[in-house]
Amino acid sequence: MPPTVVFHRIIEQTRLPQRADRTAAGTLPIRAARYCEAITTACAFGWYLFPPLDLELAWDGHDIAWSWPGHDAFIPLTAAQFPGLGARFDAAAPPEARGCAPPMLTALPEPGTLQIWTGLFARTAPDWSLLLRPLPNFPRSGGFELYEGVVETDRWFGPLFVNLRLTRTHHPVHLKADFPFAQAQPLPRIAYADPTVDSMQATAALADLSSQDWSDYVATVVTPNADPDRPHGRYATAARRRSARE
Repeated sequence: MPPTVVFHRIIEQTRLPQRADRTAAGTLPIRAARYCEAITTACAFGWYLFPPLDLELAWDGHDIAWSWPGHDAFIPLTAAQFPGLGARFDAAAPPEARGCAPPMLTALPEPGTLQIWTGLFARTAPDWSLLLRPLPNFPRSGGFELYEGVVETDRWFGPLFVNLRLTRTHHPVHLKADFPFAQAQPLPRIAYADPTVDSMQATAALADLSSQDWSDYVATVVTPNADPDRPHGRYATAARRRSARE
């Protein structure tokens, strides 16, 4: 079976994507990791993406500057390429692509906003896209927010960027190359197509619940909660058993 996605590492120093884990990189409370299947499933959905190198980003409310380990000063950011990439890219690229290595960082017109290239290209299977987003259920370190975006990577082959908005001016933001800062999740195009999203109904009152709805509610909520000896994590256990069978 062909893979859902192939990541191509262009910046060789970038850490390769990793399958996201059920504990939000080890940050979930133990009780959530053990009993809450809804949370752990969301955490494990997709792949971790990493910054191409350790980065420090500073914003004074107007301009963005950046720095990296071994460089003592901050440099005003317009666009910056990963050190040494241009020559390596041109050595590998066909003539028509030489001189076109993507920038690693690009300041955007909106205040405090920039684009970070993950150092990757990506290609998904036909009719599959990638949702790029913050890590689910991960405690924010503060200082920045990621924008979410859906890229139709079966049709568009190029650099996998993440858009980031700095939110503080009093202290630089540090991104570590060995820790994920974004997550890529696979989406079938039909999942966000207008016919799918437009196909929605809502009921307005309790009287609209059917007998089947009430029967399912009793089985899901009422009966288990009437059992004083019910085990913890009943939903998680049942979901994991279904997953194992499938």
